[in-house]
Amino acid sequence: LPVLGALVLQAMYGAVDILVVGWFGTTAGISGVSTGSGIVNLVTFTVTGLSMGITVLIGRYIGEKREERVGRVIGGAVCFFAVLSVAIAAVMLMFARQLSILMQAPEEAVDLTASYVRICGGGILFIVAYNVISSIFRGLGNSRLPLVFVAIACAVNVVGDLLFVAVFKMNVAGAALATVLAQAVSVVL
Repeated sequence: LPVLGALVLQAMYGAVDILVVGWFGTTAGISGVSTGSGIVNLVTFTVTGLSMGITVLIGRYIGEKREERVGRVIGGAVCFFAVLSVAIAAVMLMFARQLSILMQAPEEAVDLTASYVRICGGGILFIVAYNVISSIFRGLGNSRLPLVFVAIACAVNVVGDLLFVAVFKMNVAGAALATVLAQAVSVVL
């Protein structure tokens, strides 16, 4: 249940972004966030699925009383996901507009969608890091802390959305910035 709860909370980032932009942003902004968060969620859930392998391997080695292998799994995972996050960031930054068009963003929202994707792509390291750290915790038998971290991050996302979108009138860019900031908080925690 804590794993499912964490996944639901992660998916709520985009929903909260859409809600706040709907209240305080523009109509095109709603479409931009909606399409952009679809792209970001695709990346997030792919990384989450891949990082579940870490959980399985760590749990296996602990169960087999071969704890000396856990460090190698963690080290290998950190290296793999660091390279993966750089590659994903490069794709999201360089091809944000093309991804927006591929996802059939309405013409008036293509630039806003691309902006959302670029900002989140620039902070993809935090999204990947949260998922890797959470998988390590889960493999070690602690599935509650990742849930707590993402719950706190969701609260930060809501406050950030309200601050950047409602107060500073940053529209889609503010929603994306709040999402990246929230993920950074979850990693720091």
